[in-house]
Amino acid sequence: MKITITLISILCACVANAQEKDSIQAYKFDEFIINAKYYKKYVEREGSSSLRLNEELIKIPQNISVITSRALEDQQVTTLSDGVLRNVAGAQRLEHWGDMYTRVNMRGSRAAAFFNGVNVTSNWGPLSEDMSYVDHIEFIKGPSGFLMSNGEPSGIYNIVTKKPTGNSTNGHARLTLGSFDMFRGEIDLDSKITDKVAFRLNLMAQNKNSFRKYEFNDRYIINPSLRFLLTEKTTLTTEYIYQKARMSEVGSAYVFSFGGYATKPIDYTLTDPGIAPTQIDNHTININLQHQFNDDWKLTSQLTYLNEYTLGSDLWPSMFTPDGKMIRNLNFWEASNVMKFGQIFLNGVFRTEGVSHTILTGLDLGSKTYLADWSQSGAIDKFNAQGNFNPTDNVIPDYSYWYDLNNNEIYGKPNNGYPVFDGSTPLKERATPYGTIEQVYTGLYIQDELGFFEDALRLTLAARYTNVRQSAYGGTEEKAEKITPRIGLSYSIDNNTSIYALFDQAFVPQAGFFRNGGEVKPLTGNNMEVGLKRDWYGGKWNTTLSLYNIEKKNGITADPTNTINEQFSVVLGATRVQGVEFELKGEIANGFNAILNYAFTENKVTKSNTPEYVVGDRIPGYAKHTINGWLNYMVTDGDLAGLGLSFGGSYLGDRSTWDWGSAGSPLEMDDYVKFDAGLSWENSNIRVNLNVFNVFDKYLYSGSGYSFLQPDGSYKGGYYYQAEAPRNWRLSLTYKF
Repeated sequence: MKITITLISILCACVANAQEKDSIQAYKFDEFIINAKYYKKYVEREGSSSLRLNEELIKIPQNISVITSRALEDQQVTTLSDGVLRNVAGAQRLEHWGDMYTRVNMRGSRAAAFFNGVNVTSNWGPLSEDMSYVDHIEFIKGPSGFLMSNGEPSGIYNIVTKKPTGNSTNGHARLTLGSFDMFRGEIDLDSKITDKVAFRLNLMAQNKNSFRKYEFNDRYIINPSLRFLLTEKTTLTTEYIYQKARMSEVGSAYVFSFGGYATKPIDYTLTDPGIAPTQIDNHTININLQHQFNDDWKLTSQLTYLNEYTLGSDLWPSMFTPDGKMIRNLNFWEASNVMKFGQIFLNGVFRTEGVSHTILTGLDLGSKTYLADWSQSGAIDKFNAQGNFNPTDNVIPDYSYWYDLNNNEIYGKPNNGYPVFDGSTPLKERATPYGTIEQVYTGLYIQDELGFFEDALRLTLAARYTNVRQSAYGGTEEKAEKITPRIGLSYSIDNNTSIYALFDQAFVPQAGFFRNGGEVKPLTGNNMEVGLKRDWYGGKWNTTLSLYNIEKKNGITADPTNTINEQFSVVLGATRVQGVEFELKGEIANGFNAILNYAFTENKVTKSNTPEYVVGDRIPGYAKHTINGWLNYMVTDGDLAGLGLSFGGSYLGDRSTWDWGSAGSPLEMDDYVKFDAGLSWENSNIRVNLNVFNVFDKYLYSGSGYSFLQPDGSYKGGYYYQAEAPRNWRLSLTYKF
């Protein structure tokens, strides 16, 4: 293990954990600070306005979990891929893109990525959100008809950004240093310009290397936002987020092996320091207008524009020998990802004959266009002395030129040099048609929550109409439309306890090619869920227990008869995922805060149309058992007031592999066990926070089987995996002003 340690000094602060409100109002600190009493806020009783449900979470007939800014700060989370998911039962990453993109899987499939209430999910993105501009994160389990136009029935996560609060000037500055030459600075400035105009500015710069050789990840953020009180009832909020990422190419984190998982040194990599960095520029503009007609009715409209440009490469093997030599291929990657969204929705309440009605109705419009040039590539290792890469009957390979997987120490410059890529013609011409993905959708929805017996019993009736047009990778344009119902029932046993039941549907258009040319139908999913929610001791901590059953039909998978250049699909049939989830969050004793969760997940084939999967087979991409915990104790009195101790852990048991597997690779992954610990101190102006991650220095990884192409055209089963960081640390100094 090789850890780079950098000394530090200086500043920063934990600022206003501003809850999103509908108008500018006085700001209230969540933490600290009267008579040396500390209060950590891991519990949120309501969601943001972008969740569209103006109701306490305990009353909503669905499992909704909120990760607060204080939890993110205590755990020193920097991006969505950096430990966020320990706070949510059953959620885990499906690896592939390193820290570039974060694909979240829960309840058996991918969770849709939302940003302030709009669906920014794409096949290649979005860029993992940096926590410097994030206020909190909302996880909505299961189908979410009040938010989704279309998406997997597993659920969504919604990134809620920081907004101006309207106070006098306050904010923080933070400096974080740590292992692997990490240096990160943040500033959050929240100010009132006039009584009707508030301003907020978030800035972040980060340089960070990796425990793997030659890897790096540099990030920069500029995020100004303004809030205007146009009238006493009308608020306009505008925000702009610029993210720049400069990092190693995709593929640098992979390890390939015929021997199994975790067979190479932890810092092993196939990448090369001469490969040009991959650079991503992301521009996001969000405009939100809210008008409160009266105490009962509010109208919200929002426009969102996202433009993400990528210029980089992808390192991937092309050919292997049985004794562990390979040729590395560098693939060009230039891409444009443009999304445009418009939405308007109305919230209101009224009563009829002793029955209350909580109304939500609205319109969603979305357009997504992804253009990419993946057509250019070149080998950085020679096939033979002449450098020929594609073997023919007249070309003989010379393995002495190939990269040796068994050589863990010696670095040599690629003997075939680096390919030169041509980007002189417009990307739109180079991307057509096989690098183009387009989607346009419209969603209309209406929901009425009927309250009986002074709203103790709540019946939710809703329906959503979705119309989608999409095309991908040169396929024909697919059109689909569907009305999806939603029925929920929630009953408050008392003011602190509720039980609920839910039936909801999901609708996911799919892109693919059938060998017979048939139509690819949308994937459909039915979700049934029951649960129990309770607030304890005046809401200081809460628990949620849920049981669910999701059945999906018409899902497609790769045709097992495909040759190396074919990409046909077949209908898998039907699958069912069942599970149990439990979550506990909050202050369970004076100064003692906890986040604890457990999830049992089982995802199996129930009907199959291909011999690749048989009835009863597991669907890859999840762990059957997940357990997470984060405990924090802060001394609240005496000379040691402000001293905090933290301890956390994660366990993934009975893991299935990634979604990409192969025959002839029988090894299962080991269980995943990781522990972290922390020490902190703070007063009203300064906070110092030290965390040590992977305390016991475990070799942590995730991966799958892989089919390796050999020079004679045959395949040999092996493994590929990605390792996580060994023991490492972060130290932050925060100054509040």
